[in-house]
Amino acid sequence: MTGLFLSLCSILPLKTNHLLGSFIGKLLFIFNTDAKRVTSQNIKICLPHLSSIEKDLLIKKSLVETGKNLTESGLIWNQDFSENSKYIRNINGSDLLESSNKTILLVPHIGCWEITGRVLADSRKVTFMFKPLNDQKQNNYLFKRRNQGNLSMATADKAGVLQIQRTLKNGDLVGILPDQDPGEEGGILAPFFNKEVNTMTLLVRLAKKHNAQVLMFWANRLDNGKGYDLNYEPLDINFDGDDILQQVTTMNIAIENLIKRLPEQYMWSYRRFKSTHSYNKP
Repeated sequence: MTGLFLSLCSILPLKTNHLLGSFIGKLLFIFNTDAKRVTSQNIKICLPHLSSIEKDLLIKKSLVETGKNLTESGLIWNQDFSENSKYIRNINGSDLLESSNKTILLVPHIGCWEITGRVLADSRKVTFMFKPLNDQKQNNYLFKRRNQGNLSMATADKAGVLQIQRTLKNGDLVGILPDQDPGEEGGILAPFFNKEVNTMTLLVRLAKKHNAQVLMFWANRLDNGKGYDLNYEPLDINFDGDDILQQVTTMNIAIENLIKRLPEQYMWSYRRFKSTHSYNKP
């Protein structure tokens, strides 16, 4: 059923696609959905200074963007990389990729993260790390559409880490989405919006081991279905010492600052604080 819906989304022009996504997002807001509940709790945790009116407005805007993320995924996954690239309006900071340094792309769950790797893979090899879904049927569907051409997927396990390291040694690009709970292993508690949260250490460990530059990489969604802007920004992490907590905190702060610039486009519906916060229904 999900595959059929996403296939239908793929035939819609981007503007119409986003209108459908906006409608779905408004339904998520109107009804007492799980997405609304988690989004509300996360915003209250991270942005406590907002008034009730400001929080409600951001929750609504965020869920509208969540709806767009759903419908646009069907469009993006069912088109080839060159078609995806036609939606890009501006590219900022691409000269940073011209460095001879090995490069790890830090890709937060903001805007349209699904299009980032696909646009890159239109012209060069890139490997993204992903966490497999529990639903095997859905996982197979996603893997088939993500793992294409120059875009390779590496699972978030020991085999995937070895694949990522081979990619770096070959001088190809690596993309990691570190703003997810890494589970009991592979993470440490670090501040994120002034709250302790289980934070992935893999990205900074790989960057230090391979002497790789780290670039923030995201695609912000433009209004009225106009497309996306791609953005690269350098992230300066001090690798001189062995203070892994300081290094991942630097990473979290960079993600925080980006979220503050585009708060409605962040994936607030994800249980980011599940290691330290209960998302039980009220």
